[in-house]
Amino acid sequence: MIEVKNLVKRYGDHLAVDHLSFHVEKGQIYGFLGPNGAGKSTTMNIMTGYIASTEGEVFIDGHNILEDPEGAKKCIGYLPEQPPLYFDMTVGEYMKFAAELKKLPKSERKENVEEVMKLVGIDQMRDRLIKNLSKGYKQRVGLAQAILGYPEIIILDEPTVGLDPKQIIEIRDLIKKLSEKHTVILSSHILSEVSAVCDYIMIINHGKLVASDTTENLSKMTLGSNTLELEIKGTKDKIESLLEKIESIQSMDWKESKEGDISELVIKTDEKEDIREDLFYLMAENKMPIVKMQSTKVSLEDVFLELTEDDSYIENENIDEDEEDTKEAYDMKDTDFKEENIKSSQEEKK
Repeated sequence: MIEVKNLVKRYGDHLAVDHLSFHVEKGQIYGFLGPNGAGKSTTMNIMTGYIASTEGEVFIDGHNILEDPEGAKKCIGYLPEQPPLYFDMTVGEYMKFAAELKKLPKSERKENVEEVMKLVGIDQMRDRLIKNLSKGYKQRVGLAQAILGYPEIIILDEPTVGLDPKQIIEIRDLIKKLSEKHTVILSSHILSEVSAVCDYIMIINHGKLVASDTTENLSKMTLGSNTLELEIKGTKDKIESLLEKIESIQSMDWKESKEGDISELVIKTDEKEDIREDLFYLMAENKMPIVKMQSTKVSLEDVFLELTEDDSYIENENIDEDEEDTKEAYDMKDTDFKEENIKSSQEEKK
Protein backbone atom coordinates (compact mmCIF):
# COMPACT_ATOMS: atom_id res chain seq x y z
CA MET A 1 0.00 0.00 0.00
CA ILE A 2 2.78 2.44 0.89
CA GLU A 3 6.37 2.34 -0.34
CA VAL A 4 8.94 4.86 0.86
CA LYS A 5 12.21 4.84 -1.09
CA ASN A 6 15.41 6.55 0.04
CA LEU A 7 13.55 9.50 1.58
CA VAL A 8 15.60 12.57 2.55
CA LYS A 9 14.46 15.87 4.07
CA ARG A 10 16.85 18.71 4.93
CA TYR A 11 16.17 21.99 6.72
CA GLY A 12 19.33 24.01 6.13
CA ASP A 13 22.15 22.04 7.75
CA HIS A 14 19.79 19.80 9.71
CA LEU A 15 19.02 16.39 8.22
CA ALA A 16 15.52 15.57 9.50
CA VAL A 17 15.02 12.38 7.45
CA ASP A 18 18.10 10.42 6.42
CA HIS A 19 17.65 8.07 3.42
CA LEU A 20 14.63 6.37 4.94
CA SER A 21 13.06 3.34 3.23
CA PHE A 22 10.19 1.06 4.29
CA HIS A 23 6.95 -0.42 2.97
CA VAL A 24 3.53 -0.89 4.51
CA GLU A 25 1.36 -3.92 3.71
CA LYS A 26 -2.40 -3.85 3.34
CA GLY A 27 -4.77 -4.60 6.23
CA GLN A 28 -2.51 -4.13 9.27
CA ILE A 29 -2.00 -1.59 12.05
CA TYR A 30 1.50 -0.13 12.01
CA GLY A 31 3.00 1.69 14.97
CA PHE A 32 5.38 4.51 14.00
CA LEU A 33 7.64 5.37 16.95
CA GLY A 34 10.59 7.61 17.69
CA PRO A 35 11.83 10.21 20.19
CA ASN A 36 11.05 13.90 19.75
CA GLY A 37 12.97 15.30 16.79
CA ALA A 38 13.55 11.88 15.25
CA GLY A 39 11.72 12.76 12.02
CA LYS A 40 8.35 11.05 12.56
CA SER A 41 6.08 14.01 11.86
CA THR A 42 8.24 15.15 8.96
CA THR A 43 7.99 11.69 7.39
CA MET A 44 4.22 11.58 7.90
CA ASN A 45 3.81 15.08 6.41
CA ILE A 46 5.78 13.99 3.33
CA MET A 47 3.73 10.78 3.02
CA THR A 48 0.49 12.77 3.11
CA GLY A 49 1.71 15.43 0.68
CA TYR A 50 1.78 18.36 3.12
CA ILE A 51 5.47 19.00 2.49
CA ALA A 52 7.89 17.90 -0.24
CA SER A 53 10.94 15.73 0.28
CA THR A 54 14.46 16.85 -0.59
CA GLU A 55 15.19 13.47 -2.18
CA GLY A 56 13.49 10.11 -2.57
CA GLU A 57 10.02 8.91 -3.52
CA VAL A 58 6.77 7.95 -1.81
CA PHE A 59 4.22 5.72 -3.52
CA ILE A 60 0.67 5.46 -2.17
CA ASP A 61 -1.12 2.48 -3.72
CA GLY A 62 1.07 2.91 -6.81
CA HIS A 63 0.64 6.73 -7.02
CA ASN A 64 3.74 8.91 -6.66
CA ILE A 65 2.89 11.57 -4.05
CA LEU A 66 4.73 14.27 -6.05
CA GLU A 67 3.82 13.29 -9.61
CA ASP A 68 0.21 12.29 -8.91
CA PRO A 69 -0.72 14.01 -5.62
CA GLU A 70 -4.47 13.91 -6.22
CA GLY A 71 -4.48 10.17 -6.92
CA ALA A 72 -2.28 9.50 -3.89
CA LYS A 73 -4.26 11.68 -1.50
CA LYS A 74 -7.54 10.00 -2.45
CA CYS A 75 -6.11 6.86 -0.84
CA ILE A 76 -5.25 8.61 2.45
CA GLY A 77 -7.21 9.81 5.45
CA TYR A 78 -5.05 11.90 7.79
CA LEU A 79 -5.55 13.02 11.37
CA PRO A 80 -2.75 15.43 12.43
CA GLU A 81 -1.84 15.82 16.11
CA GLN A 82 -3.96 18.99 16.13
CA PRO A 83 -7.24 18.10 14.36
CA PRO A 84 -8.02 20.56 11.49
CA LEU A 85 -11.35 21.76 12.89
CA TYR A 86 -13.44 24.92 12.42
CA PHE A 87 -14.69 25.72 15.90
CA ASP A 88 -17.56 28.00 14.83
CA MET A 89 -19.15 25.25 12.74
CA THR A 90 -21.48 22.60 14.08
CA VAL A 91 -20.36 19.00 13.78
CA GLY A 92 -22.85 18.39 10.97
CA GLU A 93 -21.77 21.50 9.04
CA TYR A 94 -18.11 20.59 9.35
CA MET A 95 -18.64 17.02 8.20
CA LYS A 96 -20.61 18.22 5.17
CA PHE A 97 -17.85 20.74 4.41
CA ALA A 98 -15.15 18.05 4.72
CA ALA A 99 -17.09 15.80 2.34
CA GLU A 100 -17.23 18.64 -0.20
CA LEU A 101 -13.47 19.25 0.11
CA LYS A 102 -12.83 15.55 -0.52
CA LYS A 103 -15.02 15.81 -3.63
CA LEU A 104 -17.22 12.90 -2.65
CA PRO A 105 -19.99 12.34 -5.20
CA LYS A 106 -23.04 14.44 -4.24
CA SER A 107 -25.29 11.39 -4.39
CA GLU A 108 -23.14 9.64 -1.73
CA ARG A 109 -22.20 12.52 0.59
CA LYS A 110 -25.14 12.46 2.98
CA GLU A 111 -25.08 8.67 3.42
CA ASN A 112 -21.31 8.59 3.87
CA VAL A 113 -21.36 11.41 6.43
CA GLU A 114 -24.11 9.67 8.42
CA GLU A 115 -22.27 6.33 8.39
CA VAL A 116 -18.97 7.85 9.52
CA MET A 117 -20.57 9.97 12.26
CA LYS A 118 -22.28 6.88 13.63
CA LEU A 119 -19.06 4.84 13.38
CA VAL A 120 -17.05 7.25 15.54
CA GLY A 121 -19.96 8.04 17.89
CA ILE A 122 -20.63 11.71 17.08
CA ASP A 123 -24.06 11.35 15.43
CA GLN A 124 -25.75 12.70 18.57
CA MET A 125 -23.52 15.80 18.46
CA ARG A 126 -24.39 16.92 14.93
CA ASP A 127 -26.01 20.19 16.05
CA ARG A 128 -23.36 21.10 18.65
CA LEU A 129 -20.74 23.75 17.93
CA ILE A 130 -17.30 22.15 17.73
CA LYS A 131 -15.85 24.74 20.13
CA ASN A 132 -18.26 23.50 22.83
CA LEU A 133 -17.21 19.85 22.53
CA SER A 134 -14.91 18.04 24.96
CA LYS A 135 -11.35 17.17 23.92
CA GLY A 136 -12.41 13.58 23.29
CA TYR A 137 -15.27 14.51 20.98
CA LYS A 138 -13.12 17.01 19.09
CA GLN A 139 -10.67 14.18 18.49
CA ARG A 140 -13.54 11.99 17.25
CA VAL A 141 -14.63 14.71 14.81
CA GLY A 142 -11.06 14.93 13.51
CA LEU A 143 -10.98 11.17 13.11
CA ALA A 144 -14.33 11.24 11.32
CA GLN A 145 -13.03 13.66 8.65
CA ALA A 146 -10.05 11.33 8.11
CA ILE A 147 -12.37 8.36 7.51
CA LEU A 148 -14.75 10.17 5.14
CA GLY A 149 -14.78 8.50 1.74
CA TYR A 150 -13.35 5.32 3.28
CA PRO A 151 -9.73 5.76 2.11
CA GLU A 152 -7.55 2.65 1.95
CA ILE A 153 -4.98 4.15 4.35
CA ILE A 154 -5.61 6.04 7.57
CA ILE A 155 -2.68 7.88 9.17
CA LEU A 156 -3.11 9.00 12.78
CA ASP A 157 -0.60 11.29 14.50
CA GLU A 158 -0.92 11.11 18.31
CA PRO A 159 -4.69 10.39 18.20
CA THR A 160 -5.06 10.03 21.99
CA VAL A 161 -2.89 12.90 23.21
CA GLY A 162 -4.59 14.82 26.03
CA LEU A 163 -7.44 12.34 26.43
CA ASP A 164 -8.54 10.77 29.71
CA PRO A 165 -8.19 6.97 30.24
CA LYS A 166 -11.81 6.25 29.24
CA GLN A 167 -11.47 8.26 26.03
CA ILE A 168 -8.15 6.54 25.22
CA ILE A 169 -9.80 3.13 25.49
CA GLU A 170 -12.67 4.26 23.25
CA ILE A 171 -10.32 5.62 20.55
CA ARG A 172 -8.16 2.49 20.83
CA ASP A 173 -11.20 0.25 20.25
CA LEU A 174 -12.21 2.43 17.30
CA ILE A 175 -8.74 2.09 15.73
CA LYS A 176 -8.96 -1.71 16.03
CA LYS A 177 -12.37 -1.60 14.35
CA LEU A 178 -10.99 0.55 11.52
CA SER A 179 -8.25 -2.02 10.83
CA GLU A 180 -10.91 -4.49 9.66
CA LYS A 181 -11.28 -2.49 6.42
CA HIS A 182 -8.32 -0.10 6.38
CA THR A 183 -4.54 -0.03 6.72
CA VAL A 184 -3.73 2.12 9.76
CA ILE A 185 -0.48 3.91 10.61
CA LEU A 186 -0.41 5.12 14.20
CA SER A 187 2.18 7.50 15.66
CA SER A 188 2.08 7.71 19.45
CA HIS A 189 4.27 8.34 22.49
CA ILE A 190 2.06 6.04 24.59
CA LEU A 191 4.01 2.83 24.06
CA SER A 192 1.58 0.62 25.96
CA GLU A 193 -1.11 1.78 23.53
CA VAL A 194 1.05 0.95 20.50
CA SER A 195 1.88 -2.46 21.97
CA ALA A 196 -1.80 -3.21 22.59
CA VAL A 197 -3.11 -2.04 19.21
CA CYS A 198 -0.42 -2.49 16.55
CA ASP A 199 0.44 -5.60 14.54
CA TYR A 200 3.77 -4.22 13.36
CA ILE A 201 6.14 -1.59 14.74
CA MET A 202 8.62 0.73 13.03
CA ILE A 203 11.07 2.71 15.17
CA ILE A 204 12.81 5.76 13.70
CA ASN A 205 15.79 7.58 15.23
CA HIS A 206 17.96 10.37 13.77
CA GLY A 207 15.78 10.17 10.65
CA LYS A 208 16.69 6.51 10.07
CA LEU A 209 14.71 3.31 10.51
CA VAL A 210 16.40 1.43 13.37
CA ALA A 211 13.86 -1.40 13.76
CA SER A 212 10.89 -2.83 11.89
CA ASP A 213 9.13 -5.97 13.13
CA THR A 214 6.40 -7.38 15.38
CA THR A 215 6.53 -6.55 19.10
CA GLU A 216 7.45 -10.14 19.95
CA ASN A 217 10.31 -10.29 17.44
CA LEU A 218 11.64 -6.91 18.56
CA SER A 219 11.78 -8.21 22.14
CA LYS A 220 13.73 -11.29 21.03
CA MET A 221 16.08 -9.16 18.97
CA THR A 222 16.83 -6.96 21.99
CA LEU A 223 17.40 -9.92 24.29
CA GLY A 224 19.46 -11.72 21.66
CA SER A 225 18.12 -15.00 23.04
CA ASN A 226 15.14 -16.87 24.43
CA THR A 227 15.12 -16.63 28.21
CA LEU A 228 13.30 -19.00 30.57
CA GLU A 229 12.80 -18.58 34.31
CA LEU A 230 12.55 -22.00 35.96
CA GLU A 231 11.69 -23.45 39.35
CA ILE A 232 12.33 -27.21 39.47
CA LYS A 233 11.88 -29.60 42.39
CA GLY A 234 15.30 -31.24 42.79
CA THR A 235 18.95 -30.60 43.58
CA LYS A 236 21.13 -28.19 41.63
CA ASP A 237 23.70 -30.88 40.69
CA LYS A 238 21.08 -33.30 39.34
CA ILE A 239 19.24 -30.59 37.35
CA GLU A 240 22.49 -29.25 35.91
CA SER A 241 23.60 -32.70 34.72
CA LEU A 242 20.26 -33.18 32.95
CA LEU A 243 20.24 -29.74 31.33
CA GLU A 244 23.69 -30.39 29.87
CA LYS A 245 22.01 -32.91 27.57
CA ILE A 246 20.18 -30.04 25.80
CA GLU A 247 22.79 -28.66 23.39
CA SER A 248 20.99 -25.41 22.53
CA ILE A 249 21.26 -24.04 26.10
CA GLN A 250 23.75 -21.16 26.07
CA SER A 251 23.91 -20.37 29.78
CA MET A 252 22.46 -21.21 33.20
CA ASP A 253 22.16 -18.59 35.93
CA TRP A 254 21.32 -20.05 39.33
CA LYS A 255 19.41 -18.08 41.95
CA GLU A 256 19.15 -18.45 45.69
CA SER A 257 16.14 -20.65 46.35
CA LYS A 258 13.36 -19.55 48.70
CA GLU A 259 12.35 -23.17 49.32
CA GLY A 260 14.83 -25.88 50.28
CA ASP A 261 13.70 -28.54 47.78
CA ILE A 262 13.14 -26.12 44.87
CA SER A 263 16.00 -24.98 42.60
CA GLU A 264 15.61 -21.66 40.79
CA LEU A 265 17.51 -20.69 37.64
CA VAL A 266 17.39 -18.70 34.41
CA ILE A 267 18.49 -20.37 31.18
CA LYS A 268 19.17 -18.79 27.80
CA THR A 269 19.03 -20.39 24.39
CA ASP A 270 19.47 -19.17 20.84
CA GLU A 271 16.59 -16.83 19.88
CA LYS A 272 15.40 -19.30 17.22
CA GLU A 273 15.26 -22.26 19.61
CA ASP A 274 12.28 -23.24 21.76
CA ILE A 275 13.23 -25.96 24.26
CA ARG A 276 10.17 -25.85 26.51
CA GLU A 277 8.68 -29.12 25.29
CA ASP A 278 12.01 -31.01 25.46
CA LEU A 279 12.64 -29.57 28.90
CA PHE A 280 9.24 -30.66 30.16
CA TYR A 281 9.63 -34.29 29.04
CA LEU A 282 13.24 -34.50 30.28
CA MET A 283 12.31 -33.43 33.79
CA ALA A 284 9.12 -35.54 33.85
CA GLU A 285 11.06 -38.69 32.89
CA ASN A 286 13.43 -38.09 35.80
CA LYS A 287 10.58 -37.33 38.21
CA MET A 288 11.69 -33.75 38.80
CA PRO A 289 8.54 -31.61 38.52
CA ILE A 290 8.78 -28.16 36.94
CA VAL A 291 6.99 -25.87 39.38
CA LYS A 292 7.43 -22.76 37.23
CA MET A 293 8.47 -22.15 33.61
CA GLN A 294 8.09 -18.61 32.32
CA SER A 295 9.43 -16.86 29.23
CA THR A 296 11.06 -13.53 29.99
CA LYS A 297 9.74 -10.77 27.76
CA VAL A 298 11.20 -7.33 27.19
CA SER A 299 8.61 -4.54 27.20
CA LEU A 300 8.22 -2.23 24.22
CA GLU A 301 9.49 0.58 26.46
CA ASP A 302 12.76 -1.33 27.02
CA VAL A 303 13.13 -2.02 23.29
CA PHE A 304 12.43 1.62 22.44
CA LEU A 305 14.93 2.97 24.95
CA GLU A 306 17.67 0.57 23.87
CA LEU A 307 17.25 1.40 20.18
CA THR A 308 16.95 5.18 20.57
CA GLU A 309 19.19 5.97 23.54
CA ASP A 310 21.67 8.70 22.58
CA ASP A 311 22.49 11.46 25.05
CA SER A 312 24.04 13.67 22.40
CA TYR A 313 20.68 13.96 20.66
CA ILE A 314 18.60 15.19 23.58
CA GLU A 315 19.64 18.85 23.84
CA ASN A 316 20.21 20.62 20.54
CA GLU A 317 19.05 24.19 20.03
CA ASN A 318 19.44 24.04 16.24
CA ILE A 319 17.08 21.10 16.00
CA ASP A 320 14.49 22.93 18.11
CA GLU A 321 14.74 25.98 15.85
CA ASP A 322 14.38 23.85 12.73
CA GLU A 323 11.32 22.15 14.19
CA GLU A 324 9.74 25.54 14.95
CA ASP A 325 10.46 26.70 11.39
CA THR A 326 8.93 23.48 10.06
CA LYS A 327 5.86 23.87 12.24
CA GLU A 328 5.43 27.50 11.17
CA ALA A 329 5.76 26.58 7.50
CA TYR A 330 3.29 23.75 7.93
CA ASP A 331 0.78 25.95 9.77
CA MET A 332 1.02 28.62 7.04
CA LYS A 333 0.53 26.06 4.30
CA ASP A 334 -2.38 24.49 6.18
CA THR A 335 -4.01 27.93 6.65
CA ASP A 336 -3.60 28.75 2.95
CA PHE A 337 -5.04 25.35 2.06
CA LYS A 338 -8.08 25.94 4.27
CA GLU A 339 -8.74 29.43 2.93
CA GLU A 340 -8.40 28.26 -0.67
CA ASN A 341 -10.84 25.41 -0.12
CA ILE A 342 -13.35 27.62 1.69
CA LYS A 343 -13.36 29.96 -1.33
CA SER A 344 -13.73 27.11 -3.81
CA SER A 345 -16.54 25.60 -1.75
CA GLN A 346 -18.39 28.93 -1.63
CA GLU A 347 -17.99 29.39 -5.38
CA GLU A 348 -19.32 25.89 -5.98
CA LYS A 349 -22.43 26.67 -3.94
CA LYS A 350 -23.04 29.88 -5.93
